[in-house]
Amino acid sequence: MTDTFPRQYARTPRLTLGEPRNVTVSPDGGRAVFLRSRAGDDPVNCLWTISLADGVERLVADPIALLAASLESGGIGDEELPPEERARRERMREGAGGITSFATDRAATVAAFTLGGRRFVAGLVSAAARELVVDGPVFDPHPDPTAQRLAYVSGSRLRIAELDGSSWELAGEHDPDVTWGSADFIAAEEMNRFRGYWWSPDGTAIAACRVDTSAVQQWHIGDPADPRTPPTVIRYPAAGTANADVTLHVLALDGGTVEVAWDRDAYPYLATVKWRDRDRLLLSVQSRDQTTMAVLEANAVTGDTAPLFTDFDDCWVELVPGSPALLDDGRLVVAADREGRRCLLVDGEVVTPPEVQVRSIAHVGTDVTFLGNPIGDATVQHVYRWDEASTTQLTHTAGVHSTSAGLPKVVRASSLLQPGATTGVIGGISIASHAERPLVRPNVTVHDLGERRLATAVLLPEGHDGSKLPVLLDPYGGPHAQRVVQSYNAFLSSQWFADQGFAVVVADGRGTPGRGSDWERAVHHDLATLVLDDQIDALHEAAKVHPELDLERVAIRGWSFGGYLAALAVLRRPDVFHAAIAGAPVTEWRLYDTHYTERYLGDPTVDAAPYAATSLLPLAHLLERPLLLVHGLADDNVVAAHSLQLSSALLAAGKPHELLALVGVSHMTPQEVVAENLLLHQLDFLRRSLAR
Repeated sequence: MTDTFPRQYARTPRLTLGEPRNVTVSPDGGRAVFLRSRAGDDPVNCLWTISLADGVERLVADPIALLAASLESGGIGDEELPPEERARRERMREGAGGITSFATDRAATVAAFTLGGRRFVAGLVSAAARELVVDGPVFDPHPDPTAQRLAYVSGSRLRIAELDGSSWELAGEHDPDVTWGSADFIAAEEMNRFRGYWWSPDGTAIAACRVDTSAVQQWHIGDPADPRTPPTVIRYPAAGTANADVTLHVLALDGGTVEVAWDRDAYPYLATVKWRDRDRLLLSVQSRDQTTMAVLEANAVTGDTAPLFTDFDDCWVELVPGSPALLDDGRLVVAADREGRRCLLVDGEVVTPPEVQVRSIAHVGTDVTFLGNPIGDATVQHVYRWDEASTTQLTHTAGVHSTSAGLPKVVRASSLLQPGATTGVIGGISIASHAERPLVRPNVTVHDLGERRLATAVLLPEGHDGSKLPVLLDPYGGPHAQRVVQSYNAFLSSQWFADQGFAVVVADGRGTPGRGSDWERAVHHDLATLVLDDQIDALHEAAKVHPELDLERVAIRGWSFGGYLAALAVLRRPDVFHAAIAGAPVTEWRLYDTHYTERYLGDPTVDAAPYAATSLLPLAHLLERPLLLVHGLADDNVVAAHSLQLSSALLAAGKPHELLALVGVSHMTPQEVVAENLLLHQLDFLRRSLAR
């Protein structure tokens, strides 16, 4: 069978297979531990180590071999995942198989991971792995820092296992609405906190979350294609409704429990948890309206807390990955918005220069390693180091860079000049990538357009002769994500559409990250008006630079927030947009979760006006152009009710449209046949809708 780009894109989950990932550097700087599959079409990640001195790799754990041994002894396969692991992969948008995550002890000599709900441990020096047979199924195993034992979650309970395989329960209840040691839905989906327990530095205690979801409303995710299957019941905290009740407890392994106490009425969101030392923890907590965030020090013996830092913003306080943290000398490091940009603060004082926008904190020790970009160019991301003397930019090529914690620095770098990414030590060894070379080559130019210098990419067919082309806008457009970045692989699907005879325009407008505080907060209380205005402005400005763009034939497509934006565009501005593909769109913001939605639109029980102004349902009667709605029926993030309610409103208004329901598909569309044919279906819709 001849390979095509849609097929390649689907079978390699967006050309990500075969790339090294989850890189962890040992504290002594001698080796890195990472995941990678054996080839660019192999979905099974193996665990590897590499010497950072000479680049010699060692295979530590091969899931196929380990599962074969497990099956021979009565085990189960990798496809039989515990529901907690399936939920984690959905929250992390994880599409690969095999080993998808691992945890190590402090010295990075032992790693723990799961396969098929069973737990395995690997010696990272000996490069040998074995199964630890314990009561299961097993989820989120972590060795203690001293490598003496492991903790893991089984169902709703937190358990401890010794290295001889014996295990015992540390915390658990018979209440089906209570879990110990797992992140709640909001923490994992919106706060970038995927864990619910943390070992003390000496391995004698664990700080663990107790999550009670009894007050959270029940929703049902059914499978209409199989009426014999009962619906899955989920607890979904929609905007304006109750969240899970999350508390934090210090559990001593030799007995004794203390609840960590803070004003949970004022700060119900538990954002981060770290141990400061064996007797103290460092927490960050956030108010329900997200205008206030506090960093607290907690006494692990008494549970008492004291504030170290408080931040307030009239719109919202952003939770920044890696923040807060502590320098080796005990000073507090946070990332916060000051002076119109996101800054690094040390003990409350801004230490980063005014031209740098901080994106995340990667590592804190004697100095701070962080990711950022020039405030005037959010299309790139660089690695920076701050110390008492200065802030130093460590990467310099135009592109998107990230780094692992520890020394030496292992950096992942991508650019517009070559496909994929390179991973390696700055000035040292590289970790090989086995990712396939994409079957398309981006023919892209990146511009700053208009008065607002909108970051805009324009992609044309390879070898285009300059004739007029129908236009496809291909944005995300919403908070916390960018589409216009200096990265080759970021434009692969857009280029495929271009090669089918379209001029593709991708633009990042107000509300997207990297351009400073006012730019991000411009969408406060209105996720529609300015977002759509910027897409239209980018389109018209791009047409001035590229006369090939035929503004009489303009379509827009998007997924998730991009799906919302696509439907919004064709409903509000049919004079500009002549067709739209809305994938997994939010159509009614009251149906989306608390933390995300209330950050931007507020509490609908207090002020419903922003929700009414941004809902698509009241606009259904305005539809004049072709609209394709696409939604996975198993989506537990943007539930299928969004598209179904809009479809019902359109039908009631007498507005023809198309609805493609994806059976058994979640928010990710990881299934190969779905991902391939979904691209082809969209192309067919666009050709029909924009035909002269």
